[in-house]
Amino acid sequence: MRPDAVLLVDDEIEFVSTLAERMRARGLDVDFVTSGVEALHLAKQKTFDAVVLDIAMPGMDGIETLKYLLEDQPDLQVVLLSGQATVKTAVEASKLGAVDVLEKPADVETLVGLIRKARAARLAKAEERTQEEIEDILRTKGW
Repeated sequence: MRPDAVLLVDDEIEFVSTLAERMRARGLDVDFVTSGVEALHLAKQKTFDAVVLDIAMPGMDGIETLKYLLEDQPDLQVVLLSGQATVKTAVEASKLGAVDVLEKPADVETLVGLIRKARAARLAKAEERTQEEIEDILRTKGW
């Protein structure tokens, strides 16, 4: 079985590279980028079980990146990180489909636990969608 694959997105290079190292030490397959645009590009090239995404980034912020990621990959599990999360931001992120919003600096064990659960949730959502597609085909074909 392959390790859980996670994409870290944060404009603070020291923070994101250190977090990546800590997650790799726990057996995760980790890629990281420093912008929302880079995240969208990489997410089209590689399958991730989860994306850990900073909310406050220059240019495309985390909320906008979240929208585009989930528009393209509705089964993707996204956890948002924020140095100054507000209830309003957390509610908006949840409504858009984020799994959770954590305050920086997030506890690595909590984050790893969320990522491990995310893989199972992503697979369950994909299976559910596939089953619905099969049922639609069966209905339209009349088998």
